[in-house]
Amino acid sequence: MPSQPLDPQWIGKTFDDFLFRPQKGISATRAGIPLRSRLTDRLSLELPIVSSNMDSVTGGDMAETMALEGGLGVIHRGQSIERQCDTVGTVKRSHSAVIEQPRTLPLDSTIGEARVFARRHKINGILIETAAGSGILAGVLTRRDIPWDRSLDVEKIERFMTPFSRLKTGKPDVATEEAERIMFEGRIERLPLVDDERQIRGLITRKDVRFLRERPFASKDRKGRLLAGAAVGCAGDFMERASALLAAGADCLFVDIAHGHSEVMQKGIERLRAEFPDTPLVCGNVATGAGARFMRDIGADAVKVGVGPGRGCRTRLETAAGVPQLQAIREAWCEVGGEISIMADGGVRFDKDIFLALACGADTVMLGSALSGTDEAPGRVIEDPATHTKKKIYRGMTSPEAVMESLYESNDADALEEALATPPEGQEIQVPYRGSVVSILHRIRGHLRSAVSYAGCTSLSAAREAVLQDPLKFLVPLSEAARKESYDR
Repeated sequence: MPSQPLDPQWIGKTFDDFLFRPQKGISATRAGIPLRSRLTDRLSLELPIVSSNMDSVTGGDMAETMALEGGLGVIHRGQSIERQCDTVGTVKRSHSAVIEQPRTLPLDSTIGEARVFARRHKINGILIETAAGSGILAGVLTRRDIPWDRSLDVEKIERFMTPFSRLKTGKPDVATEEAERIMFEGRIERLPLVDDERQIRGLITRKDVRFLRERPFASKDRKGRLLAGAAVGCAGDFMERASALLAAGADCLFVDIAHGHSEVMQKGIERLRAEFPDTPLVCGNVATGAGARFMRDIGADAVKVGVGPGRGCRTRLETAAGVPQLQAIREAWCEVGGEISIMADGGVRFDKDIFLALACGADTVMLGSALSGTDEAPGRVIEDPATHTKKKIYRGMTSPEAVMESLYESNDADALEEALATPPEGQEIQVPYRGSVVSILHRIRGHLRSAVSYAGCTSLSAAREAVLQDPLKFLVPLSEAARKESYDR
């Protein structure tokens, strides 16, 4: 699609500057309105919401829950390569029809080691191999097999496990339905997959098969594993990090730097594209149509739009750099809409902002503070001793606290020196504790479906198609009085 000129009426506009003009409703019910949207040409989401790659927003729990609810979580890079890869691997293993590389322990391990291993990896069954690295199945040890008596921790697991001779196993290519039948008839919870030489080729659990059947809208890869994104930078160890993350199972890489419209980004993407030509790359951040066009031209599959609109960011306050978020989204669409995906990142305060972002050009919306303060977000709950109100920490990744923790993890002396010489553009704040993120995502899903109904359509894709070419036909600019009438409560 050739670039289009930006209508001057968009200049200086953001979410609270408009209402959406209701259209004749044609949907019999809002409950089943589909919200599917593309993340990249090869990846789509049933719920077009992505949790931000921030250390106070997306760890393993958030990434897993986001995928189960039809969205995507992006594991932040403010940690060592090993920890980030371990988190990605945990998400990929968490719910899958077939766990391709199940966790194993060698036969000479002790009960104490098995107890620690099961707790660390949050698993209820451990495949036991004949020797470390052999991959030959010797038996299975479940949590029920592990004795409560800690005096037995020095005993070898061989005494307590179910040996191979008594195990039900399946072939590596067993159909999911057949595996489920074997488990049901044998009254077992897990089915190891082995070849003719007893080599471990995978694991199927009844829980995962049942769980995934009940969640057809979950974000899954071709093998039935949950989708997981991971962030990398454009300097230092980013190539090593990218390679390790893809080996761990990451489905897409978020190439994430503060100023994406830059030569640093161009060189980074060139190296990533040369090494990983088929990997989906979501790159950002930019705030202009020129920035979006730049991302398209250097090979990005999707562009993240938003400089300075987030609660954890002080870039606009400290540098005056930025573009009002709805204008930025529209600029990006006018330049690259339909050619690469657009992800709106930041500035969302209410659910209606998500619909406006999607209707005006974004394919997906990244949320940070809106998902923080939840059980699934990293960090502990803080209770005020005077008021007994509960809160959690939310911080921008360029806040001093996030930068220092990231550098402590990486032990990069050069990066530490540069960080100390650069004033921060992020801040740390306390946000109210909100319970599970699932309730927030359910609310967003419901409000998006209602917005689609008010738009006179039966799907989000239909609403976007109707509105995208000329959103101003559907939007009502607000006076200050109209803004107060609409949003002051």
